[in-house]
Amino acid sequence: MPSPKINLLYSCIAMCMGVGSSAVWAIESDAEQAVQLPSIKVEATRTDTTYMQTPASIFRVDMPKNDQSAQVNLTEVVKGIPSLQLRNRENYAQDLQLSMRGFGARSTFGVRGIRLYTDGIPATMPDGQGQTSNIDLSSLSHLEVLTGPFSSIYGNSSGGAILATTREGQGKDSIEMSYAGGSHNKNRAAIVLQGGAKNQNEPSYVISSSYFDTDGFRDHSGANKVLSNAKLTWNLDDGSKINWITNYVKIDADDPGGLTRADWEVNPRQVAKNVLDYNARKKIDQTQTGLTWSKPVNDQNELYAMAYIGQRQVTQYQSIPDMVQKNPATPYQAGGVIDFKRDYYGADFRWTGKDLLPNTQFSAGVAIDAMNEGRQGYQNFNETGDKGVKGALRRDERNTLWNVDPYLQASWSFLPTMRLDTGVRYSNVHYESKDHYIVGLNGDNSGKTSYEEVLPSVVLSWQVIPEALLYASYAKGFETPTFTEMAYPAKGGSSTLDLRPSKSDNYEVGLKSSNVLGDFNLATFYIQTKDDIVAAENIGGRATFRNADKTLRKGVELAWNKKLWEDLEINASYGYLDAKFDAAIPAVGTVKAVQKGNAIPGIAKNQAFVGLAWKPEQGFYAGVDAQYMDKVYVNDINSDAAPSYTVASVYTGYVWKYADWGINGFARVDNLFDKNYVGSVIINDSSGNQKPQDGRYYEPADGRNWSAGIKVSKQF
Repeated sequence: MPSPKINLLYSCIAMCMGVGSSAVWAIESDAEQAVQLPSIKVEATRTDTTYMQTPASIFRVDMPKNDQSAQVNLTEVVKGIPSLQLRNRENYAQDLQLSMRGFGARSTFGVRGIRLYTDGIPATMPDGQGQTSNIDLSSLSHLEVLTGPFSSIYGNSSGGAILATTREGQGKDSIEMSYAGGSHNKNRAAIVLQGGAKNQNEPSYVISSSYFDTDGFRDHSGANKVLSNAKLTWNLDDGSKINWITNYVKIDADDPGGLTRADWEVNPRQVAKNVLDYNARKKIDQTQTGLTWSKPVNDQNELYAMAYIGQRQVTQYQSIPDMVQKNPATPYQAGGVIDFKRDYYGADFRWTGKDLLPNTQFSAGVAIDAMNEGRQGYQNFNETGDKGVKGALRRDERNTLWNVDPYLQASWSFLPTMRLDTGVRYSNVHYESKDHYIVGLNGDNSGKTSYEEVLPSVVLSWQVIPEALLYASYAKGFETPTFTEMAYPAKGGSSTLDLRPSKSDNYEVGLKSSNVLGDFNLATFYIQTKDDIVAAENIGGRATFRNADKTLRKGVELAWNKKLWEDLEINASYGYLDAKFDAAIPAVGTVKAVQKGNAIPGIAKNQAFVGLAWKPEQGFYAGVDAQYMDKVYVNDINSDAAPSYTVASVYTGYVWKYADWGINGFARVDNLFDKNYVGSVIINDSSGNQKPQDGRYYEPADGRNWSAGIKVSKQF
């Protein structure tokens, strides 16, 4: 007999199909009830289709016309996407924790396994390491969140993709000034200047800058951040379009680290003593600029080009005890200070042809990326015993990486209601490391390697009725280790380049329906991965990684949104994700063996969301939402887990517009019922040779907290 989960899936499919059929009847029987939904083109899949006609699991998040939050983190605006688990660490030194269908969950800082783009410019390095900190919410227009097999068109580390698009200048010149404050002395001030082109071939512009600081929810978690973004847009006589985007972000943040379970339960605000002793902190300084250009050659052909360049500098003081670094048994210890400067650049060239064959569209292109970094490591103490300072050199190397990825996509509508989308990308990544610190037992770790894979994808879609689309897809995924994960050889390994790339087979069946009862998205997926990259051991801050032979992810996702009445809208979603090791992993060093069937840590099996909002153009607006997140295991052996939780948020505000003036004020409360819960976990943390239960896995979430703000705009 089918399992209860399979029966649930069949019931959901039948419900959506039934909804689609009834919608046709409703429109035919009562024309006054027919609703013309907006036609929104999807950019992420490059298929030139509308949102509900795209055969992929994709979600669009539009920035609210009126601010409803302080606009500091993506967690404030991205909610209710069933394939996405987005967690706020309450730690601005380590960025948000983000995973899609389990990809990226292992990351202890930044984003891995998922591709990030802003206005077509990569926010993910060629090795797969990315960050959300440079996304400017003040000037953001919308986000597209793409998961499932279709994301393989982005090549390496594309377990999913998030594409952020900022606004383009329109209409009169205007200025927006805003301020928001809240709990823990949060302060954010921002200014946005914008205007449309006054004459043909002149640019429109949006220039945004903000400053944020906070004392932090936890002890030793204060931070300040400067973020600026500028976008110039030219629409030229020949039909071509040029965007020039420049982005700058500077962050200076204390790092509170994780807590043991016992410490979290006693006082979630506290930090471990050595965090204070060594003043754990991080400084980030990043600047990048890029151009995108598109030109329709004729009715059938279009050209696209993108080029970018950037620099990222990071200095991080960790809380590794000096005795670990002095220990003769740890000659490979690279010190408690990480200091690197990274230059990166790249380009993407693409041609798109329509109707070269009947009912077809082709795209062909090549993506080129490269980066080089000088990375040093230092002791976090000096000879006089001062801690939390830059001491003697313990690491010095030059790392370089490049890729040249050709790709091809084709879409063929072979029947009026059926379409076949195919794609292939040759993804290749070339690493080289030159070790300039060879002292005593710390030998020469220089070396180079290349990873490559052909990534095919295929999607078959059927427009069952005008209001319902059914599709099935398959693609091969590919993820290389990052430079951080190749920093040291695992015990028993001979080289930092021993790690193999993970390779996955991704299957998905989905159903979409848009009708008078709302928009429905249903997807079920099955993902087999070989050589998944997982933690090997972590001794005194010296983290190493290894490959797990097999992992398995399978699940169901359902999302629904509906405009209930006038300006009242509802959004609801549910995600089920069963992620586990599909083969045993033998013990390595002090790390215990992992049994087949253990859950992959950092991933919630169930999550749900519901939000209700009243959103008029002017006057009072308000909203309330609630989110449920299942427990997550903290390590591969599943010895402990952060408990499940449900949290709620509520907000209200008022919008007033008169002539060329606009005013918007808001107030909100998050974690309304003051739930004490763990916002995120540090996977496989051991904090030295400790027992699993003594690991500092837990990063507590904020309790009940408030924020309020006001924005004033004026057109000229």
